[in-house]
Amino acid sequence: MQRLAEICIRRPVFAAMLILALVVVGAAARSSLGVDRFPSVDVPIVTVRTALPGGAPEDVETEVTEQIERAVNTVEGIRELRSITASGNSLVMATFDLSRDIDVAAADVRARVQTVLRSLPPGIDPPVVSKQDNDSTPVLTLALSAERSVRELTELADKVVKVQLERSSGVGEVRLIGGQNRAVKIWVDADRLAAYGLSITSVRDAVLAENASIPAGNVTRDQGERTLRTLGRFDSAKAFEELLISRIEGQPIRLRDIGRVEDGSFEQRSLARLNGTPTVVLELVRQSGSNTVAVIEAAKANLAKVKGLLPGDVRLEIVRDQ
Repeated sequence: MQRLAEICIRRPVFAAMLILALVVVGAAARSSLGVDRFPSVDVPIVTVRTALPGGAPEDVETEVTEQIERAVNTVEGIRELRSITASGNSLVMATFDLSRDIDVAAADVRARVQTVLRSLPPGIDPPVVSKQDNDSTPVLTLALSAERSVRELTELADKVVKVQLERSSGVGEVRLIGGQNRAVKIWVDADRLAAYGLSITSVRDAVLAENASIPAGNVTRDQGERTLRTLGRFDSAKAFEELLISRIEGQPIRLRDIGRVEDGSFEQRSLARLNGTPTVVLELVRQSGSNTVAVIEAAKANLAKVKGLLPGDVRLEIVRDQ
């Protein structure tokens, strides 16, 4: 450095060229310089999520959580092993030493979990092994509210708002909270079912078999080929009432004979309110490694377009901005 300073003093032209080079390099680097809220950090935590639909917390703990804990506990470098068990869900969290490569640790955990799959109870969803990712934190939260039913708001949020936001640059996922999706509910009268000598599984099997569109092959002619389909899906809830369940002494037993059909909604598992008004919340998650500031600005630029597609009484507001 001292030698360079002496050269710059003796040769002003060289000093000017050096300064100019630094300015040019700095200007070129500025355009590619990333801007984010926090530096990218890999947290040394690996989670194993497992679902057992309908399982009681005690059963999930003994038959799922403890099995996975015993397998994961043999992985090298674990500093802490914790678990949370709830109705139908199991969560095992392994915290590793900072010196442990988190990608290798996640692969080791995944390999250990594979060894206990056969000992897990039937009907269980496959365990999901993932490392904790800071990029999965929502960077922008929106609230869609109106004096309408939650089901209507869910349709607008899913079919209009979500579609437009997903087109924004750098957006990886848009999550819905407080929504209520459509569901066709079949209410079966247990006394009628017993009177006909039928079981509830026969109703389920009939719905699965009849409410389906199945490929039927091809028809080939001299000049071309056409694809055939069997259009078996019901286009309305009312159509389900004509579903044939069984035949008794030659007489058809239809769904309307043993119950009724309702065009309703799934059971609501989350709830959102804004100033006491029914609300559906949309959480925007960026793509891994994307510039947080740029993603939020791109999403906000699309909001004006989104608001123009919504009915006049529906409000779309930003409630959390990173």
